[in-house]
Amino acid sequence: MNYLAHIFLSFDHAEVTIGNFIADSIRGKKYKHLPIPVQKGIILHRAIDTFTDAHPTVRKSTKRLHKNYSHYSGVIVDIFYDHFLAKNWANYSAVPLPIFVDNFYDLLEDNLAILPLNVQRMMPYMITDNWILSYAKLEGIARVLEGMNRRTKNRSKMNFAIVDLEEHYDKFESEFTSFFEELTVFSKQKYISLCE
Repeated sequence: MNYLAHIFLSFDHAEVTIGNFIADSIRGKKYKHLPIPVQKGIILHRAIDTFTDAHPTVRKSTKRLHKNYSHYSGVIVDIFYDHFLAKNWANYSAVPLPIFVDNFYDLLEDNLAILPLNVQRMMPYMITDNWILSYAKLEGIARVLEGMNRRTKNRSKMNFAIVDLEEHYDKFESEFTSFFEELTVFSKQKYISLCE
């Protein structure tokens, strides 16, 4: 899953949210210096990723892309799924998405000192261009995919995946909806076990 899902699946716990967000920037066990709830967020993030990568519904989504995008298919599906979460946000949260996202950006700014350097450098761009809110629109997803393609020096061709999304939109959305229900249950159970 991508940024929005990981933030949402932190269940409104500020420090767990920070950990869940920064986890991809932390290698191995290089998080032991962080506050315990942030560590729990990192562990939760990794559990979510493991559950997601092994799930048959997610594999069905990635298989549809594999011919054109090879090992980048999983990254693309993560972005697609964040689009469907953002687009259908009212089905998952009583807090309007713009408010949820603004609160998250405030949380990042309030915890700047504990963010990894690469996250600190990325954060102003994320906030200025409002990446997370932009996921709700296809144009926003197209921009994200273009940025990801640039980061791979145009090797991934991920910018073309917006065409695949449009072509198979209903299938991807249906797969997301059924999968996210299971992921939410799994994540809540993991969160409770970590925070007991």
